Amino acid sequence: MALVARHVTPVRAFGFAVVAALAIGFKGHLDRYITPDRGLGYWLGIIGGSMMLVLLMYPARKRAAWLRFFGGVGGWFKAHMTLGVLGPLLVLFHANFSLGATNSNVALFCMLAVSGSGLVGRYIYTRVYAGWDSHATSLEELQATADLLRKQTTTVTVLPNFLTAIDTEEQRLFRPARTPVSALLYPVTIGLRSVLARWRLEHQIRRMVLEAARQSPTLAANGARLTATAMGYATRRLDAARRVREHRMYVRLFSLWHFAHVPAFIMTLVAGIVHVISVNVY
Repeated sequence: MALVARHVTPVRAFGFAVVAALAIGFKGHLDRYITPDRGLGYWLGIIGGSMMLVLLMYPARKRAAWLRFFGGVGGWFKAHMTLGVLGPLLVLFHANFSLGATNSNVALFCMLAVSGSGLVGRYIYTRVYAGWDSHATSLEELQATADLLRKQTTTVTVLPNFLTAIDTEEQRLFRPARTPVSALLYPVTIGLRSVLARWRLEHQIRRMVLEAARQSPTLAANGARLTATAMGYATRRLDAARRVREHRMYVRLFSLWHFAHVPAFIMTLVAGIVHVISVNVY
């Protein structure tokens, strides 16, 4: 039971429920029961659109201190993410998962684009921040850890080429991208390239230890311990350097994402308002 509770988190349960609702809506032929212009279908559109309007409360609360009586920024961020999924979901049911008039199609596609963008932004946000409103580990702390590890080499100085090998792998791992495509794929490939870097370092360390053991009976007797110590140090250093660079990269990505997300959201609101006016007036 404890194992199930550990893996079935509220976020995962919510995601599963949304996917199940999408599957039912897409395959359920709901047009027999729901119509966009009256009854349940009409009110699903009103509620979904209202949820999209409520999304404005998060940026307003974040920037206006006098709105603190509405609750904390962290709570509004959670509401922003939740409503950003539920609102489009209800609008999809309102539209019966099908296209309509031009103005409604524009509003629908804008809304779906903003919702998808929000999911991407949520992922980038988690790579930069720990909680809903605080840093996981600041860039300064990550950099301090990396610098400290560079100085902690007293246990591995018996391997003359050890530090050179780590420096070489670091330079190889964090070599600047040569093309826009490789720069775009950097977050995806950094994990695999880190594994390959550790694998190459492990082979080099084992070879260094064998060479050192031939010259010292003491090292020969403690070769396994020396290998584990050196490999542990190398892994920590590579990981610290990788986290520093990833943090910087995700901060830049989050800034670019925010620059695109806000205008798209405003365009969605305008398209939604035009759709509501056109439906009710014309």
